Parts: sequence; C-alpha cells; structure tokens
Amino acid sequence: MINLNVNGKAFQVSAEPDMPLLWVLRDLLHLTGTKFGCGVAQCGACTVHLNGEAVRSCITPVSRAVGKRVVTIEGLSTDHLHPLQQAWLELDVPQCGYCQSGQLMSAAVLLKEKPDPTDADIDAAMSGNICRCGTYPRIKKAIKEAAKLQKENTHA
Repeated sequence: MINLNVNGKAFQVSAEPDMPLLWVLRDLLHLTGTKFGCGVAQCGACTVHLNGEAVRSCITPVSRAVGKRVVTIEGLSTDHLHPLQQAWLELDVPQCGYCQSGQLMSAAVLLKEKPDPTDADIDAAMSGNICRCGTYPRIKKAIKEAAKLQKENTHA
C-alpha cells in the first residue's frame, strides 16, 4: 500500500511504486480533472503540483509522491474562486477545454513564484503546455488578469 496526500486528504492505494501518478489519480482515486495527453511529458495536460512544483504526472512515479503534497485541478481551490479560475471564466479562455487543467496548474505555480509576471515570464512558464485549439492569447490575458485579481485579494 502506498500512502498519499492528495488535495489535503490522506489516501492509501494499492499500486506498484513505478505506476505513473496520473493513473493513480485518474483510475484509483477517480480524480479525472488531470488529463492524459501524450504520455511523454511534452503536452502538459497532466500537470499537477507536487509540494508546490508543477510536474507532469504521466511520467512521475507514484513513489515520488509519498510523503509529499499532491494538488490536482480539483484541489486548486475549494470554492472555485482561485484568481486563475475567475479569470479563465471571465475571459472565456477554454475552447475544447482538454488542456485547461494543465494550463491552470502551470499558471498557478507561475503566479506563486512571480505574482506580477511579464509576457516573457508567462511565455517561459507556459511553453510546455500545448493547446491544440490555439487559445494562447486568451491564456496569457487570463494569467495577467489573475495576477491583478490576486494582488487585489491580498490587499483587500
């Protein structure tokens, strides 16, 4: 049995230590917001946080998550009012939506590390997340809006 902390809750799963974290999340814990895209860490659809770091869960063995905090898109905010979620909705970012959970999780780490990101910061942080629909301009605009919302929320 493997003990995990996912979205602030303790779980015990029966999985091989080398099983990708993605499949533990989706198939064993039924947290299906994290998507399978490419399986080789190139598209970003499977991005989750591991102790605050954005990682590709499709290539991260579940054993790496033992004793650490895993946060999925379902755990980004308990009330769905994270500044990124607000901006995503306000600016109607998703088209098909498949990549958006990975986009949001990468953007959340960016805003934690750089609360007022430049265009270059956004481009660098988001370059590993592929959107087949090409919503990159809306994603960038939403990240900037979320940065403003985040700043307003901390000063309120």
